Amino acid sequence: MTAHPEPQPVPGALSHRQIVTILVGLMMGMFLAALDQTIVASAMRVIADDLKGLSSQAWVTTAYLITSTVVTPLYGKLSDIYGRKPFFIAAISIFTVGSMLCTLATSIGTLALYRAVQGLGAGGLFSLALAIIGDIVPPRERAKYQGYFLAVFGTSSVLGPVIGGFFAGQDSILGVTGWRWVFLVNVPIAAAALVVVTRTLHLHHTRLDHRIDYWGALALTVALVPLLIVAEQGREWGWLSGISVLCYAVGAAGFVAGWFIERAMGDEALIPLRLFTNRTVATSSITSVFVGMGMFGGLAALPLYLQIVKGASATEAGLQLLPMTLGIMFGSILSGLLISKRGTYRQYPIIGAALLVAAMFAFHYVGADTPLWTSMIIMVFFGVGLGFNFQPLTLAVQNAVSPKDIGVATSSATFTRQIGGTIGTAVFLSILFSKAAENIPARYQEAFATPAFQAAVRSPSGDPTANAQFLSQLKAAQTGSGAGFSSALSDSSFVKLIDPALSHPYLVGFAEAMSAVFLTASAVLVFALIASWFLPHVELRSNAAFAKSRAEHAASGGDAAPPIAH
Repeated sequence: MTAHPEPQPVPGALSHRQIVTILVGLMMGMFLAALDQTIVASAMRVIADDLKGLSSQAWVTTAYLITSTVVTPLYGKLSDIYGRKPFFIAAISIFTVGSMLCTLATSIGTLALYRAVQGLGAGGLFSLALAIIGDIVPPRERAKYQGYFLAVFGTSSVLGPVIGGFFAGQDSILGVTGWRWVFLVNVPIAAAALVVVTRTLHLHHTRLDHRIDYWGALALTVALVPLLIVAEQGREWGWLSGISVLCYAVGAAGFVAGWFIERAMGDEALIPLRLFTNRTVATSSITSVFVGMGMFGGLAALPLYLQIVKGASATEAGLQLLPMTLGIMFGSILSGLLISKRGTYRQYPIIGAALLVAAMFAFHYVGADTPLWTSMIIMVFFGVGLGFNFQPLTLAVQNAVSPKDIGVATSSATFTRQIGGTIGTAVFLSILFSKAAENIPARYQEAFATPAFQAAVRSPSGDPTANAQFLSQLKAAQTGSGAGFSSALSDSSFVKLIDPALSHPYLVGFAEAMSAVFLTASAVLVFALIASWFLPHVELRSNAAFAKSRAEHAASGGDAAPPIAH
């Protein structure tokens, strides 16, 4: 396709040097959030085992995602009104307090609570950084600056697993349990980020007098939290039990109330409904929900597969995920360069969604005995699919709205992806441990008939104490009810200690549960592929929203604000 001629830049646009100065502060904040995600993901199995809550670990992730999802649009709206910088600093500060609290956790429940506090800050780190980029960098020029942000994610992807694995593998450091340093390490990084952001992030902002839609935020919370709780607890409560039905009803009431509140608030709404009358915004949002579900479902399950089924340490599992990281970086760079060159973006989410469907479907064939290199090849394609969706969908939304809506539009794009991610994490981990509770006893029932397994039962190798404890659980599980494996689904550390012949049926059953998760995720991602086909093409602007708004301000008779306020 022939690229359209670029319009002349609006006078007063920021120079490359000014943009890079601002990007330094943004990258520090994003590095904090990105590093935390990779550190926690690589150490989560060790943390959950130590706190005796492997099967309940979804609470730790969903609590973080619930709060970060709910506050994301609030950050966007408030920053549109009062400016980005104070809320970016507040987000870093809240995130740091949450990190310090996480080091005090004594159970999965308390860790989930403290991660929820972290989420209150995390909701602003990515969305505000992306909004500021949308303010200062023209859509067609954004690829030139992608390298900086890819360096942040690449560095965090390499350092995170190594740091997380190191801390998780230590019994204690300076009298503090090793895995608690996974959260404590955020504190000095956050302190450095605050210093850099305070000194470098100086943007002129003209205050807009608007009401704050607190009732909309409350309705959103009432709508989301009960539904996410039942997604996590439904397998234990029963999907049609009284308490589950109550959660459905409260969630539905929250959504209805939220719709009426947002409609009444109009342009003052937390998420203005008029945005979704824009076909680009509506289509991108629907696609982002399904991409988020599939993405977080895969990201939550893959580290568990590598550590539990393949026996990797926390550090090794993190490093084994690097092919996916490289795929994300490659997909982001390639799509960004092509978008910058051609000025079109529609085809990349479609290609990306197709790759995600194919990769996730391929994952469902991966079992306990599948060679690791096979999984890594699939990870590359999964990463490329994600890279083809991240930048283009955010870019499409930012390009489709007016400059005054950049903040709320960007936060809405992040919000919809997080909604999908929160639902996906809760649902897919629920499916994982529900299927594992069924499959593991069934595999042991089959193994009892084999001579090799009977020989291992009579004279097992490995740790005698671990073998004795496991064999007592095995006797309780012979009925096939799975009751004897309740502790095995809360703490999987015994797998490395017992005789390999005794652990193999456990690994096979767990891998089969993973297969069910990946197959379900691939079906969900089909909806992302369908939705992406309806994404319209809108010509990309060659001027930054920040420069355009300054020009409009000057044309209306106001003084031209300086590009950077000193």
